[in-house]
Amino acid sequence: MNEITAFNPTGIQAAEADTMPHSIEAEQQLLGAILTNNDIYDRVASIIGPKHFYDPVHARIFETAANRIAKNALASPVTLKAFLEDDEGLKELGGPAYLARLAGAAISAFAARDYAQMIYDFAIRRELIALGETVAAKARKVDVESEPKEQIVQAEQELYQLAEQGTSESGFQSFLKAVTDAVNVANAAYQRDGELSGISTGLDDLDKWLGGLHKSDLVILAGRPSMGKTSLATNIAFNVAKAYKKGVKPDGTEGAINGGVVGFYSLEMSAEQLASRILSEASEIPSTQIKSGDMTEAEFRRFVDAAKSLEACPLFIDDTPALPISQLAARARRLKRTHGLDVLMVDYLQLVRGTGRSENRVNEISEITMGLKAIAKELNIPVIALSQLSRQVENREDKRPQLSDLRESGSIEQDADVVMFVYREEYYKEREKPGDHEMEKMAAWQEEMARLHGKAEVVIGKARHGPIGHVELSFEGKFTRFGNLVKPWQQDAGDRNF
Repeated sequence: MNEITAFNPTGIQAAEADTMPHSIEAEQQLLGAILTNNDIYDRVASIIGPKHFYDPVHARIFETAANRIAKNALASPVTLKAFLEDDEGLKELGGPAYLARLAGAAISAFAARDYAQMIYDFAIRRELIALGETVAAKARKVDVESEPKEQIVQAEQELYQLAEQGTSESGFQSFLKAVTDAVNVANAAYQRDGELSGISTGLDDLDKWLGGLHKSDLVILAGRPSMGKTSLATNIAFNVAKAYKKGVKPDGTEGAINGGVVGFYSLEMSAEQLASRILSEASEIPSTQIKSGDMTEAEFRRFVDAAKSLEACPLFIDDTPALPISQLAARARRLKRTHGLDVLMVDYLQLVRGTGRSENRVNEISEITMGLKAIAKELNIPVIALSQLSRQVENREDKRPQLSDLRESGSIEQDADVVMFVYREEYYKEREKPGDHEMEKMAAWQEEMARLHGKAEVVIGKARHGPIGHVELSFEGKFTRFGNLVKPWQQDAGDRNF
């Protein structure tokens, strides 16, 4: 094998170059293999890029060869000579003759991926060293604008991005593998109680329509104020956390085999207010009584027992107001790493902040929804984000919401996999109460109110995996609780059981 003299990378002192993890020989031999057999590039392109090479000259040779190969042109020592003969770094190594010596040092095609992986691993180690030095330098510099907490979040985000590098670059997969994965999902759904492919919301009719909450989906839950969107979100969060059961999943990994760990970003209400809502539902004591402390001894005992039973629920609440989307993502990653994370709730979307680069609110909302969808895909979990509706709903005779009612609807509708609206006709009908002197109208109104009492509707305006439509639910306002609506034939059966 020909002797090749390595070029010492510019800007790196000799002492530092000795300590930084690298392998000049591996880089030389891999480049030689690519220059003698361009097909090898396709085997290693998903593992490494120019930035992973320690020697800047090697990085430029790889990049030039990659550009040639991408255009279906030959990349060899002869063809690359024209592009690199003026390269100052290459001149120090002997000019174009160095390319010929690289080709002479080529490794076997079978070892190419192993060498590429070695080069990639050394690059990650160097990035870790650089990140550590940056974190240390920032920590030493006492700056009013750079708080320690912000530094921790930024460092954590950069570390996670470093850990995730290369994991999503799976490239093409055979149809056989895709079919096998689809069959495994269907089998899991068949084996699971309720025959769901996703995580159960605890609301049977909603589960049947959606097939549960699916991984990597962004679900938008929208509604006008007082419709109960936060209540429905807390109900679903509580149901998922309450059903949590850990075990070995079909793929052999350990995790949730039923229910799941829930993260809840409550940007509007405090953690204590949210906990009160969940306790009201669990203990069946109206939230107004909990707030005022107006409870009998039996009710208070029931309240305490409910609180004890909920202690073990894997439901984590973050009530930091006006969270930027970057911090929201960083905290979700941290929760997944430390406790696990199966469902993420955001209440509500319009209270999340963007990066601040855009002065246009529509563009900012677009950035936030894209960020939430990215979190869903990155962490492989369903993300449920609550959203407000515009006031134009109130101006229509039919108050049932539709997609065009979403605030900044373009980006929200586009990025969401499922869009659901909470609608309670009872709320609007209650405000149409006629005067006491209008006897006929009052009788008709009372009849209509009796029909609508305790009922709510979830309108599914968009569903990437299934049909659109509506699902009827029960709603108990005093407990802020949504539930499964008892059908007439079920009611009859229930009466007979009594």
